[in-house]
Amino acid sequence: MERAEIINHLSMACRDWGFFMVLNHEIPKRLMDGMLNASVKFFNQSEEEKNEYIHKNVLNPIRFGTSINNHEDKIRYWRDFLKIVVNPEFHFPVKPFSFRNTLLEYAACTRKMGKELLKAIWESLELKTDDIEVALDIKSCFQSIIGNFYPPCPQPNLALGLPPHSDHGLLIILLQNGINGLQVKHNNKWLHIKPLPNSFLVNIGDQMELVSNGRYKSVLHRAEVNGKSTRMSIATIIGPSREAIVAPSPQLVELDHHLAFNGMRYKDFLEQQQANPTQGKVYFGFT
Repeated sequence: MERAEIINHLSMACRDWGFFMVLNHEIPKRLMDGMLNASVKFFNQSEEEKNEYIHKNVLNPIRFGTSINNHEDKIRYWRDFLKIVVNPEFHFPVKPFSFRNTLLEYAACTRKMGKELLKAIWESLELKTDDIEVALDIKSCFQSIIGNFYPPCPQPNLALGLPPHSDHGLLIILLQNGINGLQVKHNNKWLHIKPLPNSFLVNIGDQMELVSNGRYKSVLHRAEVNGKSTRMSIATIIGPSREAIVAPSPQLVELDHHLAFNGMRYKDFLEQQQANPTQGKVYFGFT
């Protein structure tokens, strides 16, 4: 398939769905499996070991949390999570001991893939690919990796793994352990997404909606749980620099004859979104 045709398919996927699947990538399967296995080992540690990383500050570089059996929620959620900032500074939990090296390699590989995808998405918007480096300071991009652990739920019909939400970055690269549970809202219907083996799901984040002047919209999605199998997912969020002021591309504003959003510092948006993780989609600075 010629590059022009690929870019056209990518444009349609971003515009019509906000999700697409990546095959024939260069990330080895042994690293994909290794990242999933290392994450499971973290969640299988004792509560004392995991609780070392419980922090209230949403910008803390390593955060563990759980909503399992948390009766404060109006709706029951059934998930443990581990959020780690891996760029521009690399952080990692001390245990399990094998986690650091696997995380370091996986973060580098997904960051490289994410930057290539961003250039292709930029190209699909008919923008100069070099401009993205300047506009969003991609060399200092914010990258975080989130491990989501969904053990079997005794009452799956009464719980969700994650409520409907959009993601705060430019794009999100999702790896799963083969147990499906992701649902995407499309045309006001919740659809099950079943990725092909050895693939990644990629979705548009809130910052891409902003910078594209609303041409590519972030999409609400949620996670189901089940009563039989443990589901594990690894979400890699690629965002602009935390200090970048993210605003619609001037070229697109000129073409659209309309400024859809005001600019906003990514760090401020991140704090707002992470402080209200169950509110769905954060709406930023409409003009």
